Amino acid sequence: MKHNILHLDSVTSTNSWLAVEGRDMPHATVVTTREQTAGRGQRGNSWESQPGANLTFSMLLRPESIAAHSQFTISEAVALGIADALRHYLPANRVKIKWSNDIYVDNRKICGILIENSITGDRIGRSIAGIGINVNQEEFHSDAPNPVSLRNITGIEYNLDEVLNLVIDSILSRLDEGIADPASLHRAYIESLWGKEGRTYRDTATGEIFSAIIEDVAPIGHIHLRDTSGRLRIHAFKEIAVIL
Repeated sequence: MKHNILHLDSVTSTNSWLAVEGRDMPHATVVTTREQTAGRGQRGNSWESQPGANLTFSMLLRPESIAAHSQFTISEAVALGIADALRHYLPANRVKIKWSNDIYVDNRKICGILIENSITGDRIGRSIAGIGINVNQEEFHSDAPNPVSLRNITGIEYNLDEVLNLVIDSILSRLDEGIADPASLHRAYIESLWGKEGRTYRDTATGEIFSAIIEDVAPIGHIHLRDTSGRLRIHAFKEIAVIL
């Protein structure tokens, strides 16, 4: 699929760079960097990445046919595309999406995603998907609880450009699916969710501990959980935390 890749040696954040410099750049422009000095994760979290060992990049998307109220379709497409690509290297059933869009292998995090949307009227004018994938890093030193890389799992050193191109093509393919058949994309997303058969959660506001299965995820991204008492619980991101 057609895309344009810009390589930077070092940048504070590829998302921030693309937000400023990429205003007139076309759909599927990708900015990747060897070193990201202030990489950002969800809700201000940082992202540890050894320079030159992993993939740290941002992808500019212009999914202008997607309505603003359905913007979670973009998160689904990006997460599924990355999962598809990683399943080329790992057993498919081990690669899952942890709501809302982290990528897990078994119970360990291999990829983080930060998506920032710009709304034009009632449509998505522009999306910037910031992506960090642990590829060749062997040791992690941050306080993140459960990082893992492809190399940790397989013992193989990977060509970063090959992995990057596969990821980009997979994301664009899933985005096309989301535009043509959002229901199909959503079903695939739900099927790929980590822990959908049941996990233990903590309500971050009250501290309550409960067990629940995942029933659905709403178009705006809120998760629908059914707890063991039969109660339906609906939560936005960061309102609950999984107890690993």
